[in-house]
Amino acid sequence: MTETLSRRGLLAAAGCALGAGLLPRGGRGAEDAAPAEPFGYCLNTSTIREQKLGITAEFELAAKAGYKGVEIWQNQIDEYVKGGGTPADLGKRARDLGLTIASTIAFYEWMVDDAARREKALEDAKRRMEQIAQMGSKHIAAPPSGNVKGIDLMVAAERYRTYLEIGAKVGVAPAVELWGFQANLNRLGQVAFVAIEANHPSACIVPDVYHLHRGGSGLGGVRHLSGASIAIFHVNDYPAQPEREKLKDSDRVFPGDGAAPLKQLFRDLRAIGYRGMLSLELFNPSYYKRPAEEVLSEGLEKTRAAVRAALA
Repeated sequence: MTETLSRRGLLAAAGCALGAGLLPRGGRGAEDAAPAEPFGYCLNTSTIREQKLGITAEFELAAKAGYKGVEIWQNQIDEYVKGGGTPADLGKRARDLGLTIASTIAFYEWMVDDAARREKALEDAKRRMEQIAQMGSKHIAAPPSGNVKGIDLMVAAERYRTYLEIGAKVGVAPAVELWGFQANLNRLGQVAFVAIEANHPSACIVPDVYHLHRGGSGLGGVRHLSGASIAIFHVNDYPAQPEREKLKDSDRVFPGDGAAPLKQLFRDLRAIGYRGMLSLELFNPSYYKRPAEEVLSEGLEKTRAAVRAALA
């Protein structure tokens, strides 16, 4: 973390940024009145991508399994359009199945120091966000792609604001995503700082169970956010071994099958007023060998079971 950020400074700044702020609006007294399952359940299509089913088949299976949202990857949009479809058609297919396209996963170098690379990234992102808007979706992931080592967080916040302003013209909000393995924005405090200091009403973040652990923040800091600051929350679990610095994306497992303190996480999310999607994002090769229907059903069942156990 740079000298621009301190724990006290982050908490003080949160009260006047992001419109709704990054801090909880109320105390924990409202927990008792909250529904047992206050979150929506979403499928990140990475979870079954190696089954090579195609995006429309994935939509159908997700809806059949009981998910209410999907997170899709930019290459899937490209493949659909290449096959003769339009982004608007894709959005309609999802809605007809009762699904929301909660977000799109894309990697643009919005944060890097190289001005030419950054400008090209934002031009490409603008075209992508126009497609996303046509689908009826509201968010695109904004992870710290590229060479971001050593970039001051205030500079990152300024560059994020530029990204937000481009998205605001079409009604799509880039959401800063924490990457636990990256050289920057690998901690929750860094991601929250960038969102706060962007000073834009659309600023938001994407936390992830695996990445929070992998980067060393842990899951406890979530209680210092507000529900309104989170665009979507990636859920999964991780094993106790190997040690966190050696964990890989492929080590992710179904919620409840690992060592993550999910019970407290879901309690904290409810307490801060988060009512958005829990998006199941996995890259486990053992799941890719199984029928997609089984993976989707087990993934949803275990996610819901973990939520119910925490909030009962």
